[in-house]
Amino acid sequence: MDEKKTGLVVKAAGSLYTVQDATSGALHVCKIRGKLRLRDTRTTNPLTVGDIVRYEAGSTPVVTELIPRRNYIIRRAANLSKEAHIVAANIDQAFLIATVDLPRTSWEFIDRFLASAEAYKIPVCIVIAKTDLYDGERLQEAAHLEATYSAIGYRVLRTSIKEADSVNAVRPLLADKITLFSGNSGVGKSSLINALNPQLGLRVGEISDYHNKGRHTTAFSEMFEVAQNSYVVDTPGVKGFGLVDIEPRELSHFFTEIFAASGACRFTSCTHVHEPECAVRKAVEQGKISQNRYVSYLKMLEGNEKYRR
Repeated sequence: MDEKKTGLVVKAAGSLYTVQDATSGALHVCKIRGKLRLRDTRTTNPLTVGDIVRYEAGSTPVVTELIPRRNYIIRRAANLSKEAHIVAANIDQAFLIATVDLPRTSWEFIDRFLASAEAYKIPVCIVIAKTDLYDGERLQEAAHLEATYSAIGYRVLRTSIKEADSVNAVRPLLADKITLFSGNSGVGKSSLINALNPQLGLRVGEISDYHNKGRHTTAFSEMFEVAQNSYVVDTPGVKGFGLVDIEPRELSHFFTEIFAASGACRFTSCTHVHEPECAVRKAVEQGKISQNRYVSYLKMLEGNEKYRR
């Protein structure tokens, strides 16, 4: 029997997983053992980039065991309402790449990602990309986005791959960490990674003329070393970010400013939708809580099956 070794999943492409050996650094393209594949039928992918695994490196390398994850980012799988997709595991932080145009990242998408990351205690930095392409109106929108999220405690950066200073501002934030890069298709995740390490030469695509939507250029998730001991996980762009395993009564806990205001609500079980003497709705009316953020919260709540029941 082949000796079992420990490794890190650095690439997930369909049913094949590239595992980097923890001792030698050698790469092995592995399949997974059947019982591991069936262990968690709720997710479309039993393994993801960032997973630590045990594997057998024989003529046909095979992953035999998944080491328990310390965290992960998970989203509802597209067109599969009862299944979920694990985006990445065992990460130190996430960079959510957003654009106010070409294509436009919606507030709801941002807030869904942030709520999911909050649920698993993963720090998020919001990166407003392609700033060199924005006119006065779009720059104002970017400033509003930055001000809103900075005010509630998120780090927000503005970047352009054509401006070295903005790219260089990202570098120290990645040092000694594994960072997930996520966002809609076409927001420039791969372009920013290329700017951080031009030797990688990741494929990038043009924006479609149809509704200014981005095309998928990253077909699978993969981990790259952009500097010594600085790793990023590049993921395929996604259209939506459905929440998983968040109870309706817990949702407000993952909106930091809503949770902070909720302590003054009349009812401890307040949903902040219709109850009298709701401190959250009052704060929204007074401009202390972003109207956009509150609308995102309502849409997530209304989309929750348990809440509807």
